[in-house]
Amino acid sequence: MSQNQHLCKGEHSGHICMLASQDKFEEIKELTKKPRFLCFNCGRVADSDKNLCNPMPLE
Repeated sequence: MSQNQHLCKGEHSGHICMLASQDKFEEIKELTKKPRFLCFNCGRVADSDKNLCNPMPLE
């Protein structure tokens, strides 16, 4: 898989990777206060699986 290829499940807007590419770091801080999910693609964490492309539970 090329580095530019992106596997995303569902609507991409609101995902942490998209927010980071738009420099929306204050919004990211709000979405990652108590992370419960990890993105299998990029390794980012979030409180909700809705904010990750390919989420899996941390526990």
